[in-house]
Amino acid sequence: MEIENRDFMNTPPVKTVRFGGNVVDTLTKFKQGDTRDYELLKHQLTDPDIKDAQIINWLQEFRNCVTQLTKDHEQLVYAVLRLPWLKRSPSVVEEYLAFLSNLVSAQTVYLRSCLKMIVSNFTPGRIIVQEGDVNISDSDDDDENLPRNFDRCHQGLQMIGRYVPSTSRFLMPILCEKFPFMHKSARTLECYVHNVLRVSIFFPVLRREILELVVGKMLKLDVSAPHREIEEVEESAAAQQLASDGDQDECLFDMEDEEGTPRAPPAAVEHSAMAHPVAEQLDMLMCVMLAYVKDVCHENGSLHLEHTKALYRDLVSVFDKLILPTHASCHVQFLLFYLCSFRLGLAEAFLEHLWKLLQSPSQPAVLRHTAAGYVGSFLARAKFVPVVTVKACLDLLVPWLHQYIDSQDANSATFCDVTLHGPFYAACQAVFYTLVFRHQAILEGSMRKGLSYLQGLNLERIVMSQLNPLKVCLPPITSMFAAISRKYQLVFCYTIIERNNRLVLPVVRSGQGGDAQPANTNPLDSFFPFDPYLLKRSGKLIEPLYQVWKEPSDCEADSPKTAGRKDPAEEEDDFLHGETPQVDAMCLHSSERWLGGRRESSTSELCILVRVAGSSGGTGLRRRHVPGPPGLAAIADPP
Repeated sequence: MEIENRDFMNTPPVKTVRFGGNVVDTLTKFKQGDTRDYELLKHQLTDPDIKDAQIINWLQEFRNCVTQLTKDHEQLVYAVLRLPWLKRSPSVVEEYLAFLSNLVSAQTVYLRSCLKMIVSNFTPGRIIVQEGDVNISDSDDDDENLPRNFDRCHQGLQMIGRYVPSTSRFLMPILCEKFPFMHKSARTLECYVHNVLRVSIFFPVLRREILELVVGKMLKLDVSAPHREIEEVEESAAAQQLASDGDQDECLFDMEDEEGTPRAPPAAVEHSAMAHPVAEQLDMLMCVMLAYVKDVCHENGSLHLEHTKALYRDLVSVFDKLILPTHASCHVQFLLFYLCSFRLGLAEAFLEHLWKLLQSPSQPAVLRHTAAGYVGSFLARAKFVPVVTVKACLDLLVPWLHQYIDSQDANSATFCDVTLHGPFYAACQAVFYTLVFRHQAILEGSMRKGLSYLQGLNLERIVMSQLNPLKVCLPPITSMFAAISRKYQLVFCYTIIERNNRLVLPVVRSGQGGDAQPANTNPLDSFFPFDPYLLKRSGKLIEPLYQVWKEPSDCEADSPKTAGRKDPAEEEDDFLHGETPQVDAMCLHSSERWLGGRRESSTSELCILVRVAGSSGGTGLRRRHVPGPPGLAAIADPP
């Protein structure tokens, strides 16, 4: 053999060095009671310095005796399954996949073990980081070979699926079992979710279960990071960044280094990562899910209608099972929002689905409340929903409200009760919320036709009914709806609003000097699921589809002038400030109004009438003024 020009250091040995006999002889001796070669073989398989040629040699021998690898030899098989085959040469990978196919075909008892081995490689490998005398285990997120390793894992899964038709039945429990804990790094969660979604491509029967798994985990993250908490953390991080940038700006005028060479100013850095750790994890997972939705629904750049419909059905099923019953989730529901933007028919089908849930008496009241919130929020926030669809939904909601009032008019004891009439109040709030956002679009084109349509809704009957929906709806929505309805002379709400405020007065114990204990201003416990989207990376896909709140121009005459007091946060979408208000019995009053027989002057304050419990047991009324909430202009009341 020619060995003169052979590179000894960079080429594998011509013949592998091994101890003991071949695998067949080793298994025969083990059956006869001689375990020395058997234990030696297991030890050699765990050698970290094992060569590629030796692995191939062993795998070929194992393939020849795969029928002998019964349950008695599971420890030996487990040693083979733990071989680091993903990081080896293509020839080793090919031989290893061939061994897996022979093993699961001849010994199905090892199917679950093979699947667990493959799924465990859906995340970056573990590395040991040495810090002093402490060994810290961490994930190797920067491994450049991760995409190649993941491709090999999916190649193995597809091959096993071809040989064992029942693979999907065993695979789903393993995918659930191996899902990383939520405290793992965002990169680890991203890799696992990405690979699990890839499984749904070649195991389509598992797609709905996989979507339930992923969405369920994302919802746990979502409810752990409420809007207010994310905003506070992001504002704090932004303030720190501004302070840091200010320190750097002090050195910007020193444009030359010590040698006199001009020095360029530092380039602006785009901060796309979320400061809130849970929001950062959720943001990366939302990016993966939105990309998955887009890729499944599009083929060669055009929408594939059948694939889109199938995915829509699966996501709606997941929505009914997980998203709808989850209270105050902030971001996960935007998966359906994004999917519905692909085609108007999907948006209309989603609205029809919500409408059926809302009007169905067989559904739990809490789900009907939530469905009404989804209807109102979707109609208000989705740019891709045209005015025609908005009117069609109002033509369903408003007549249903009138029918409900008709059914209650026969009862002389009808009164405002959230427990009895919760779905009615939720539907009223959805109507008011939709009109606050979309009334200008309804009136565009032909003011006469638009007004005629709004007057035909007969909103006055709803507002004036004994059920008194203005008492239950959120105060910001009530105030803005009142301003709009007065502007176009649809219904006059302020008399009812002030009467409701007088009937619900918080109590202060003046003897102890305590603050007011306000009544609940959100008796429906409602939330608007499509409130502003706060995640930065995935938000780039949502932003073009999203209707941001803007102060209606037709209400400016009713609002006090607040020039000079403009807060930067008011430029953002802050109609409900990302949450429901926590103060009740409040009425927004304009620069001039009559109280207690004399004229009071206030620019943008909240006037709260407080029933005071004195130390002697008597009660009285005390008027308290507190600053109004930022971003919500006060509505002028008539004297």
